[in-house]
Amino acid sequence: MSTLAPSDLFAGKTAVITGASAGIGEGFARYAAGLGMKLVLADIAADRLESVAAELRSNGVEVEAVVTDVSDPQSVEAMASQAVDRFGQVDMVINNAGIMAMGFSWEVPAERWDSVLRVNIGGYVNVMRAFIPRMLQQKTQGWFLQVSSIGGMFPSPLMAPYSVTKFGTLALTESLYYELQMQEAPIQVSVVLPDSVKSDIFSSAKEGATLPAAQAFNDALQQRADEMGITAEEHARRVFEQVAEGRYWVTPQPEAIDQGVVPRAEMIRARMNPQLSFEV
Repeated sequence: MSTLAPSDLFAGKTAVITGASAGIGEGFARYAAGLGMKLVLADIAADRLESVAAELRSNGVEVEAVVTDVSDPQSVEAMASQAVDRFGQVDMVINNAGIMAMGFSWEVPAERWDSVLRVNIGGYVNVMRAFIPRMLQQKTQGWFLQVSSIGGMFPSPLMAPYSVTKFGTLALTESLYYELQMQEAPIQVSVVLPDSVKSDIFSSAKEGATLPAAQAFNDALQQRADEMGITAEEHARRVFEQVAEGRYWVTPQPEAIDQGVVPRAEMIRARMNPQLSFEV
């Protein structure tokens, strides 16, 4: 594992961050800027994206803001081309853009299921397909981060679309890790497993047609994030430190995983029926 501090390892490198206009993505952008990185910020929310980019530029950061629909392969390809045109090469990609849908799995509208799958899985695939070939061609050290969630290890009721995609991210990322090992590529792959981070992800899910059955659960999760979550920039600091150490499993809040992963593994090993462990 590397002994270099993030500021020594990443300064002057170029990072692409999707979902960069708010929440965890904005935290990544701000922290990476503080490390002296050059940034390509991608998001579908044009006004918020430009606001973040403008603030960073005012502090002397080199930023390219690209309005991008990650669910559209052509939009992602255009963003990748713009990134390379601006900075010459890309050293780090943080696949982060995601959306949420809540409600009983059979009641979430088909179009909402489709949106979550297209963004949270299709978007990650589109970004991989656009950037991995470019990074392989560079033959330089690189980093490819995919943001899953502790929800990728512990499925939840009323969040099936999110759980499905975050489980899928684990499989997708581990497959990519093995494939790049087969290629003997100098690209470090990491999967990020955040717990509660102060953001509006649950409020945004509510605006995206959260169904009545999930309202109380949604509110409770948002309250937990507000009261117990770490800030997005603190989350980014922990992530960059672990990535700099060469870690595949990046766990900004390891206690959340440590408390649950052994009982879950034992449940699977013993073929025990799942038990609902909290009140909805």
